[in-house]
Amino acid sequence: MSSFSLHYGRKTIGFEISNKFKCITILPAEVFPSKHEIDIVNEALSCPLNILEVEKLFSSNTTVAIVVNDKTRPVPNHLLLPPLLDRLLSFGVTKENIQFIIGMGTHIPMKNDEFNIVLPESIVNNYLVTAHNCDNKENLVYKGITSRGTPVYVNKQFDEADIRIVIGNIEPHHFAGFSGGVKSASIGVCGRDTINANHTHLLEKGSVVGNFENNPLRQDIEEIGNMIDVTLALNVVMNVEKQILEAFWGNPENVMKQGIIASRKISMQSIPEPVDLVIASAGGYPKDINLYQAQKAMTHSSLILKPGGVVLLAAACEEGIGSQGYEKFMKDVTSFDEVFEKFNHEGFSVGPHKAVQIARIAQEHPIILLSDLPSKTVSSLLLHPVQSIEDGIKLAEQLCPVIEKVAILPFAVSTIPCVG
Repeated sequence: MSSFSLHYGRKTIGFEISNKFKCITILPAEVFPSKHEIDIVNEALSCPLNILEVEKLFSSNTTVAIVVNDKTRPVPNHLLLPPLLDRLLSFGVTKENIQFIIGMGTHIPMKNDEFNIVLPESIVNNYLVTAHNCDNKENLVYKGITSRGTPVYVNKQFDEADIRIVIGNIEPHHFAGFSGGVKSASIGVCGRDTINANHTHLLEKGSVVGNFENNPLRQDIEEIGNMIDVTLALNVVMNVEKQILEAFWGNPENVMKQGIIASRKISMQSIPEPVDLVIASAGGYPKDINLYQAQKAMTHSSLILKPGGVVLLAAACEEGIGSQGYEKFMKDVTSFDEVFEKFNHEGFSVGPHKAVQIARIAQEHPIILLSDLPSKTVSSLLLHPVQSIEDGIKLAEQLCPVIEKVAILPFAVSTIPCVG
């Protein structure tokens, strides 16, 4: 027997695999910070990309809106925001003219007492902080329609600010290619109609992990970012230990281009041939905070499977499914064919779209889920619940009688595995 471990929620779980299987572990490149993380951030702030004199954008009267991601994204705001604020204040901007907006997308808005999960107490106590609500139409401003037909509605406070800054991390994203850049605002602080229309493109060819340049959904996001006039971006690329390896500050387009280069070097990992079983972890909390987020690990796992190969995912899902829309959609659905039929009949909607994403994988690759969700709930989603990785391996052998090659994917959301 060989021993392995995976991050699961806020802890680590161990398991054993029989030596009868040929196992390979696929990890992002092992890279560590070349200097103190705060120095990396300060150096980026001193060298803005494609903007010669950032300080000339600001004055004592300048209003600034800073968008940060919600609790589902592991962005090190405690390292990014204090030096950014120091710089803004040195430019003459006053505290009263700086506000923070938590980009919720279609997620349920965070409550005030949760703000310290994503922001340092010093910011929560001294600055205006709000959580965006995509369904509050009175607080949305219409900006026009993208070339792909997406109506753009954006948060009013964001729109009214003189300078609009996004904070985030750049890493693989299962249908937007990569996270980061203007996405924190184009999705994070826009209206539900905007997000729904944009996400219809996830069903198109090219809307896949690792593809940015000709990804229709991602390029629509970029166009939205231009229309809502995102001024500046501060983004980081991190290793699996959530340490900052590189930071990028300045023009959002250039930040994204440079960040993707760095992210690809770490995340893209190849193996010589496909496998029969992938045992994956989303990477632990917060990437497996709920099933809605952990699903990304299923997509990445499927990239290296043989036809009929199995995904065994360990994801704690401490906050449950994570989408009432997805949960409601799956009620009374008994097959993946019904998922597609119902989705086509009802039309595209964010939430139910997760059912289609999972169905597209599960039609070809059975999905076994180790989680803290009730087994009945997992089964209602047409997934196979288990109580341990060892039980999952036994079940995988029943679902795929010939299992010889097994891949362990400990940080599936942060890894782009490929064959070749």
